[in-house]
Amino acid sequence: MKRTALILVSALLVVSCGIYSFTGTSIQPDVKTITIPYVEYKALRVNPSLAGDLTDALQEKFRKLTRLEQVDQDGDLELVVEVTGYDVKATAITANEMAAQNRLTVGVKIAFTNRKYPEDDVNQSFSAYEDFDATQSLEAVESGLCETIIDKLVEDIFNATVAQW
Repeated sequence: MKRTALILVSALLVVSCGIYSFTGTSIQPDVKTITIPYVEYKALRVNPSLAGDLTDALQEKFRKLTRLEQVDQDGDLELVVEVTGYDVKATAITANEMAAQNRLTVGVKIAFTNRKYPEDDVNQSFSAYEDFDATQSLEAVESGLCETIIDKLVEDIFNATVAQW
């Protein structure tokens, strides 16, 4: 009984603050909209679907975990993302000096603007990677690797912007 009462009181205190939610976001109550334009691709090595997939994943994350309305321009918040790197490098070398494992790394740069609370602006770079067996071609595993990398990047971006972790 005491445990239930403590949980209810704690929940009411968190909700009454107005800026915290159970999804971990800390968005001020007067911030209502967000603009997430299409991700710009600036990496030298081309992946034609990465920018679109990353854009969709970011928009979906913010749609699911915030109360923010997504607008095409002039949102209270704006998240501009560009892909700055898309590289494959050997990470493990065999005794015969052959690659045993390769690593796909994707780098992004974000500019997060909070028009109502500029002190919450974030300009930061992130990268995420996945390793794969060198006996496999990048083309054979690229789709799955990119899906995992996008999930990691979206989580990092979300946490750095509205979760402020």
